[in-house]
Amino acid sequence: MTHKATSLRARLHQAGIAVNESGMQASPQIPWFVRVLQAFSGWLAAMFLLGFIAMVAASVVESTLGSLSLGAMMLLAAFGLFCVTRSDVGEHLALAVSLAGQLLVAWGLANVWETSAYLWWVLLGLQCVLALVMPSHTHRGFSAFAASVALYMALAMSAMNPVASGMVLLALTALWLNEFRWPTRIPHVQAWGYGLLAGLLVIQGVAHTGGSLLYFDARTAGIWAALTPWLGVALVALALGALLLTRLDASLSARARGAAYVCAVVLLIVTYHVPSVGQGVVVMLLGVAVGHRLLVGVGVLSLLLGIGSYYYSLETTLLMKSVTLLLIGGLLLLLRLALRHWLGSTMSKQADGSPGHDA
Repeated sequence: MTHKATSLRARLHQAGIAVNESGMQASPQIPWFVRVLQAFSGWLAAMFLLGFIAMVAASVVESTLGSLSLGAMMLLAAFGLFCVTRSDVGEHLALAVSLAGQLLVAWGLANVWETSAYLWWVLLGLQCVLALVMPSHTHRGFSAFAASVALYMALAMSAMNPVASGMVLLALTALWLNEFRWPTRIPHVQAWGYGLLAGLLVIQGVAHTGGSLLYFDARTAGIWAALTPWLGVALVALALGALLLTRLDASLSARARGAAYVCAVVLLIVTYHVPSVGQGVVVMLLGVAVGHRLLVGVGVLSLLLGIGSYYYSLETTLLMKSVTLLLIGGLLLLLRLALRHWLGSTMSKQADGSPGHDA
């Protein structure tokens, strides 16, 4: 038994997974209210520090080069603080310093490009770099969220903002499907996944309200703007296809696989008219596939918000809306019964023909 345990521990170390030795005592977990108090202390200290810097370097911030230089130095200082700190106070202090540095960099870039889409593409690249290099799970998640918002803003400048949610969904699906591919990077992948999930909800929420995050009207419709609905459907199809190809049970019969692909095609048709419904279903299926309850809950929430938004956006009478919902609900219930009968009979036939079935 000792030899087997030693061999297992060695294999885990080779895979990069940390294992507590038998003689080591696990450190007690800090209560959540203590961590909240430490985080508040870190942000309070950061506010005083940033206020002092703002008073001293007010003239420097007015300059484009000075703003970019000071922002870069604050990002480097935040990186160094993340590397040396081991407490929640230091981590949140470093996070506040990093956010201030990002704002200074964004201010300097805005002075150069003003309302150009290059501003948001550069900020997207900056957030991607920070999500990769910053040694903090909280910062990685925030950078992933900020990157999704920057992507939305960059595409909105070309009147292609509906495509942003599809791109975020595709990246989100790729991350969660490969959560355990790199054992040493599991916390990083989870942080990126949570950040992208929050970004997807924000983008969908803006779409439901019918507004935009742009504080100015500087849209220039490009040649791809007319293909925006089709591009959104194509991105959802890629995410759904990756999910079905990687997580669909190989033992399913051809009939069951055909039914799954038919349902996928029907979902894509619905996605063309109501994009958030297809995205919500993909997130929900992704949560079921990877066994993540939060993803399932967010998928259900996204699906309900999409249906509700589409219901209130219909320009018809309440009677027609009620009849439409009644018909759609009835059709869905009939589809569920048909699938259960069809797939149930297929699975029973497979069980009858299996070698282990008792006669």
